[in-house]
Amino acid sequence: MKKITYILSAVIVAAMAVSCEKFLDSESPSTFDSASVYSNYSLTENTIFSIAQSFGETNNYRGRYLSWIGLNSDIEWYNTFKPTDEKYQIAGYSQLPNNSQLNLNNGPFAKMYEAIERANLCIEGIREYGDPANKADMAYLLGETLTLRAMIYYDLVRAWGDVPARFESTTSETIYKPKVSRDEIFKQLLADLEEAIPYLPYPGATAATSRTDRVNKMFAQGLYARIALMASGYAQRPDDGKVGTGDLGTNRITNDPDLQKSVLYPKALAYLQDAISSGTASLEDFETLWKKQSNQDNLQAGPGHEPLYVIPFSNGRGRWNFTFAVRSEGSSYAGGATVTRGGDAGPVPTLWFKYDKDDVRRDISCVNWRWNSNDEQELVGIQRWYFGKYRWDWLTSNPYTGGNDDGVKPVVLRYADILLMAAEIANEQGNLSYAKEQLLKVRERAFKGHEDKAEAYVDKLSSQEDMFNAIVDERAFEFCGEMTRKFDLIRWGLLKEKMDQAKSEMRQLRDRTGIFADVNHLGDEGDVYYQMDGNRIVIYGFSGEAVKPAGAWEKKAGYFGKVVDSKGVDTGLYEALIDGLYSRDPVQYMFWPIYNDTMTNSQGNIKNDYGYESL
Repeated sequence: MKKITYILSAVIVAAMAVSCEKFLDSESPSTFDSASVYSNYSLTENTIFSIAQSFGETNNYRGRYLSWIGLNSDIEWYNTFKPTDEKYQIAGYSQLPNNSQLNLNNGPFAKMYEAIERANLCIEGIREYGDPANKADMAYLLGETLTLRAMIYYDLVRAWGDVPARFESTTSETIYKPKVSRDEIFKQLLADLEEAIPYLPYPGATAATSRTDRVNKMFAQGLYARIALMASGYAQRPDDGKVGTGDLGTNRITNDPDLQKSVLYPKALAYLQDAISSGTASLEDFETLWKKQSNQDNLQAGPGHEPLYVIPFSNGRGRWNFTFAVRSEGSSYAGGATVTRGGDAGPVPTLWFKYDKDDVRRDISCVNWRWNSNDEQELVGIQRWYFGKYRWDWLTSNPYTGGNDDGVKPVVLRYADILLMAAEIANEQGNLSYAKEQLLKVRERAFKGHEDKAEAYVDKLSSQEDMFNAIVDERAFEFCGEMTRKFDLIRWGLLKEKMDQAKSEMRQLRDRTGIFADVNHLGDEGDVYYQMDGNRIVIYGFSGEAVKPAGAWEKKAGYFGKVVDSKGVDTGLYEALIDGLYSRDPVQYMFWPIYNDTMTNSQGNIKNDYGYESL
C-alpha cells in the first residue's frame, strides 16, 4: 500500500501558497496510508490543495510561466527591447535552451510535472478507496483533480508543444520518459474532462463551487472547448512519428482522425451551450469586473459573476500586478507602500486606436500613462502602453504592502470566453444565427450606453467569413492583457501574418500614414495635449484634431515623432523596437525549447525539436 508522507508535507506548504484555508484545521494525516486518506473527504481534499500549491512556487506559474507565456503577439508585447536581455528573448522568440530565466531545475517544466504527479496519486487513490461511484462528494474531488491535471497539461503543451505523457504515478521503471505526440495527450485530456464534467456542480451550486479558486462544471466545459480548439487547430508539428528526433516540423493541423473539427466541435459546442443555458455565470460591468478582480478576497463564483476559475494564489503570493499593472515609478498607490513596478508588458501602441471610441474596453485595456513618485499620473509616449485592467490603485480591500508578491489571482477563464468560443464553434458548424447571438452579448456589454452600435455591427455579419473575422477582432478587444491572443493566432494559423501586420501598422502610426493618416495634425512633430478626467488621462490629438484645444491642457511635444533622451538615443517608436516584436520566425519558434537542465536529467530521453538543436 502506497505511503503518501511526501504529499502531506507539501500540504503543509500549501497553507502558505493556496487561498483555500479550511484544510488548516484538518488532522495531519502524515502517518496514514492511502486507504485511510482517500476514503476520507477532508484528507483527500487536502491532497488536492497540494496540487494547487505548485502554482505558487517561486519559479513556476508565479514567477516564470505567467510572466512570459503569452508574449509576444499582435496586440501584446514585452515593453523592453534589448536583444541581449534573456527576458526579452523569451518574448521575442529568440531564446536558447540555456536561457538562465527558465533553464532551472525548479522551473515551470519540473514544477508542472510535480503537480501532475500529485494529481496522479490523488486520482488513483480516489478511484481505489474513495468510492466516487456512490459518493457525490468524492466524485467532485475526482472531477476537480482530473480538471486540474488537464489544465496543467494544457499549459505544458501551450509552452513546449510535445512533452512526456504521465497519466499514472511514477515508478522506477517509468521515471525517464521521452516526449510523445501531443495528440496522445489531447485525447487523454478530453476523455478525462468528459468523465469529470458530470461529477462537477455548476458555479454557485455548492460551497466549493461558489469560489473561483475551486473547479466547477462550467470551467471544465470551457477547458474542454479550449483544448478542442487547440487540438484541431494549427501549430508547429514534427512529422508523424518524428517527435523528439530533432525534427523542424511544419505549421499544420493534426492528421489524427479523432482530433478533427468535425469530431470535436459538436461535443465542445454542446458543452458550451449547456453552460450558457445553465444561467450560472454572467457578464459583469467591464470596469467593475476588473476592479473586483484586483482584490484578493473577491472569489465569488455563480450567477451574477463572470470569472470561472483563477490561479489560487494566497493573498501574499503571486506577481501579477507586480509584473503587468500600470507602471508605478515610486508612487504610493498601493495601500501606502511605495511601488516601482508594473508595466513589464503592455498593449502594442496601435491597439488603442483600433477600438471604437464608444467601446468601454478601450480606456480600461490600453493605458498610456503611469504613476510618478508624486502620486500623479503622467503621459508616457506613443511607444509604451500598459494594461489598465491591472492597477495598483484598484487594490483596495487588500492593498499591496510591498515585496515581490501582490496576491492578485489571474483569471484563467471567464464567461465572456464561453460566449465567444460558442460563437466561433457555432459559426464553423454553420449556425451563424447562434454565433451572432453570443457575439452580440459580449459586444453589447462593451458598448454600454451605445448598444445600438453593437446591434448594427452584428447585424451586418452575413457570412461565415464575416463572423470569423469579427471573432478574430473581438477576441483581441476583449482579452487584451489576458495572454490568450498568442494561442488564438497559433491555432488559427495567423501568428506571423498578424504580427507582420502589427509591425506595419506601428510604422504607419509613427509616421501618421496609411490607416493612421488622420490620427494627428496638431504639429509637424505630432504634438498632443492632455488633461486629467477623474482617474484617467484624456489625450487631445489622437482623433484627427488639427487645432489646439481651448482650456487648461498640458502639451506633449513630438509625441509621434523622434523621441531623443539626454544621451541622444531615440526612445520613441523606432525601427528596431518595432522590428523586435519578434527576432526569429515566430512560427518556427512558437514553442519554448526544452531546457538543458531538463534534457540532462532525462538521461537522454528528451530531445528538442523545431530547430533548437542547431542553435
